[in-house]
Amino acid sequence: MRSLYILSLLILLGASQASAQLVFPFEIDAPADYTPRRVVMPGSPLSLQVLFIGGTDMVQTTATYGNEAGQTHAKEWHDFIGFTPDTDGGSLGWVSVNHESIYRDDRIGDGGGMTTFRVKRDEITGDLVVMDQTLEDGRKGKFFNVDFANTVGETGMNCGGISSVVDGRIWTAEEWFRGDNSSINNGSFSNNNPNGSGPYGIGSTTNQGVRDTADFTVDAPEFPFMDGETIRKYENFNWMVEIDPRQAKAIRKQYNFGRQGFEGGTVSPDNKYIYLGVDDTPAFWVRFVADTPGDFTKGEVQVFKHDGSQKWITISETKANMLDFSAQAIAVGATMFDRIEWVTVDPATGMIYMTETGADTPGSDWRAARAAGAVYAPHHQARAEEQGLTEPDVNDTYRDYYGRVLKYDPTTEEISVQIEGGPFFAVSPTQADYPSKHLSNPDGLNVMTIDDHQFLVICEDLNGETFGRMPFENTSAGAGMGIRHRMCELFLLDLEIEDATTEDLIRITATPLGAEITGAMPTPDGKSLLVNSQHPSGSNPFPFNHSLTFAIHGFDELTVSNLTAPDIEEGDAFNIYPNPTLQEVFLNKVQDIALYNAQGQRLQVYRNVSQIDVSLLPSGIYYLRNGEGQVVELVKQ
Repeated sequence: MRSLYILSLLILLGASQASAQLVFPFEIDAPADYTPRRVVMPGSPLSLQVLFIGGTDMVQTTATYGNEAGQTHAKEWHDFIGFTPDTDGGSLGWVSVNHESIYRDDRIGDGGGMTTFRVKRDEITGDLVVMDQTLEDGRKGKFFNVDFANTVGETGMNCGGISSVVDGRIWTAEEWFRGDNSSINNGSFSNNNPNGSGPYGIGSTTNQGVRDTADFTVDAPEFPFMDGETIRKYENFNWMVEIDPRQAKAIRKQYNFGRQGFEGGTVSPDNKYIYLGVDDTPAFWVRFVADTPGDFTKGEVQVFKHDGSQKWITISETKANMLDFSAQAIAVGATMFDRIEWVTVDPATGMIYMTETGADTPGSDWRAARAAGAVYAPHHQARAEEQGLTEPDVNDTYRDYYGRVLKYDPTTEEISVQIEGGPFFAVSPTQADYPSKHLSNPDGLNVMTIDDHQFLVICEDLNGETFGRMPFENTSAGAGMGIRHRMCELFLLDLEIEDATTEDLIRITATPLGAEITGAMPTPDGKSLLVNSQHPSGSNPFPFNHSLTFAIHGFDELTVSNLTAPDIEEGDAFNIYPNPTLQEVFLNKVQDIALYNAQGQRLQVYRNVSQIDVSLLPSGIYYLRNGEGQVVELVKQ
């Protein structure tokens, strides 16, 4: 087994998950209802730096809606992070950050949003420095709003996206699918807090989103089937949109990829294919095949059918087909998935990975598509049979609470499960009984090289509070305050591990209360990982009450080692190894154990385990007690 020797330096912020208590390395005042604790991790090379704060940092804007160019506060709900390397050597490159929101803004433009900025590395501190820039349109500053309103029409809820591993080209995804003009006009969505009013005095007023809902005439000469066509305004949403991060402007909406609830995507290392994730149920596995590598304006868009004589079926490029792409996928019997979100590629192997986030009971959403000819992905059919069902849509009882990460092999054209979420709980355990590692609804995804080894970077996004997706104390019922205490975690997974389980995950960090963790973009020098904290609780102290982009530095100092489980003779005596330990402890047999600190306080209970991960514990003396009452002393280095 391979072990990554890493110690997270993170801080407790309020009532958190027992398995993810440590969040950010700053002394902060927790809300009065909570008891804060500070835990200092010895020896970790990792450090954290906040780079970009939504609703606080100022973005430079173009002349929009009759207003002069100027500046205003950045939008919030940070989601996707793209990175475009600087090939000229003047910096590390350009960072692109999506804003998954729809609200009106006279300077930024209505609808969604995106911010770009340029960074270099401080040679002394190792931190990232946001650089001053002057763009071709005359804008000067550090942070720049991407101009969609004056180029391709507004965007809606910029969620995931594509950051090409070939050349750093960036696309932003317009995710939440829109079915009419009133849904983009959006009278109730609040940008800053899903349960409260929006920022800057907007509140929850009517006409909060895209105000101009007049029909839209497409100006896209590279796509003759759409160029000059007049469509309803909402039909100009839900496309992949290419941008130029260096000049902070949109280039084109990819009308030839089809109109879908896009989340993520990735470019193959040969620059010929773009694989696309669609956040929907049913979701379809989609790719675009370029006629000429790197030119994604000409080619074919295809859907995956696992049981077909040919696995990829081309959808003809017409206005009607592209506007109603899902119907075309169903008509050709495409394979159905449950919310495919982010997509990434391992450049070392060419393997494609995607998160299938899952949904509590997706059956009813699949039923009509199944009747019209679409087919279930084999792993869903197998899971349904394990649950005693003939197929996943029977009686709306098929459950997919936790989701998973999937792998697509371009050589064999086969899709397999890389790691399942879970484990399953009918009732959310308390913190004392919560497993040391639990994967709930993976969303953001990337591949990172650490010490010449490839790791998946997996971000959580919780679909709900129930079924053990968080400890009982973190649910609204358990907190007893009527507010969400959700916390999402960030994991690494060694890609050389076969048949990986949640025990193989390596926890890196977690977000402040209420926030989704997303982004997960390594810098090209391998030293830092850029991450977003999206829609945190407004009760968190500044800046953790805002969506923000932060960097975790020090990955180039981590060491990956081969660690094989020791041969401990199984017997009645309670034995552990190694002791002292830095990260993992092996037990002489599978059993239940409890972990206590030197003061005799019980910290954690582990059920049916043969090894445990104690990397997040401070150094010191601890005690392990098994079900027979036997106790051993553990020294944590």
